[in-house]
Amino acid sequence: MTDAPTPQPGSEPGSEPGSELASEPGLQPGSELASEPARKRLSTSAKAALITIPTVFAAVLILLIVLALGKTGGSPGGASLGGSSTGASSLGETNGGAVAPAVPVVEENSHYLEDAGVDAPTIVEFLDFECEACREIYPVMEQMREKYAGKVNFVVRYFPIPGHQNSMTSALAVEAAAQQGKFTEMYKLMFDTQLEWGEKQESEAPRFRGYAEQLGLDMAAFDAAVADPATRERVEFDFAAGQALEVSGTPSFFLEGERFQPQYVNDITDALDAAIAARQ
Repeated sequence: MTDAPTPQPGSEPGSEPGSELASEPGLQPGSELASEPARKRLSTSAKAALITIPTVFAAVLILLIVLALGKTGGSPGGASLGGSSTGASSLGETNGGAVAPAVPVVEENSHYLEDAGVDAPTIVEFLDFECEACREIYPVMEQMREKYAGKVNFVVRYFPIPGHQNSMTSALAVEAAAQQGKFTEMYKLMFDTQLEWGEKQESEAPRFRGYAEQLGLDMAAFDAAVADPATRERVEFDFAAGQALEVSGTPSFFLEGERFQPQYVNDITDALDAAIAARQ
């Protein structure tokens, strides 16, 4: 979020005439000296304004920040998930008053990192492989996968941010690998190496092709899939679904079909435990 511009205070008033006037010859009582107290009072008011105006703006800014933080509803304890609230708009709540999704959160072609079956709760993450916040939460979600293996479905959907040079390029490489049964392996490679290629302004397609070779993929099939418009359409399908679900930033989560934006690690464990208990 772009911070509002801080008002620039005016320059401090200059030194004010005083004793010099008193010592000058030829001054008549009731002339310049008579107006001196008025000038001093005006100068004092100006100084007060210079202090008060920035203070008022600062107070308003602090109030807006406090209100915004209050709306996120983060848990008071536990380790914070850095960047988890990045640009994500709210669709609904996981408890009372939730808004029904406009489109299915999970589709038949959605990619499962962990498939625990139809009787298990499902958490869905819309992500961008070039997103720093997604990389930061990646090891947390890997821990959750291990902790809840066989108990929770973990689904990933593409949401490449247009402002990232290689967000679509990386998604195409992952989807091309998925067509050869290597979605999870390429997904992990992208985040494990993101610090090496993220935020680059040139295409990293050759690097991603190297990852495909590293995974032992059929390179002719991989190259054909990357160039196939249908592969891009598959990525854009997820992106359009995210937009319909009012996703505006990454990572964005849905738990049991409802918007879920954790602020702390224990937000995830508490919510998953509750979802498991609700299905028993």
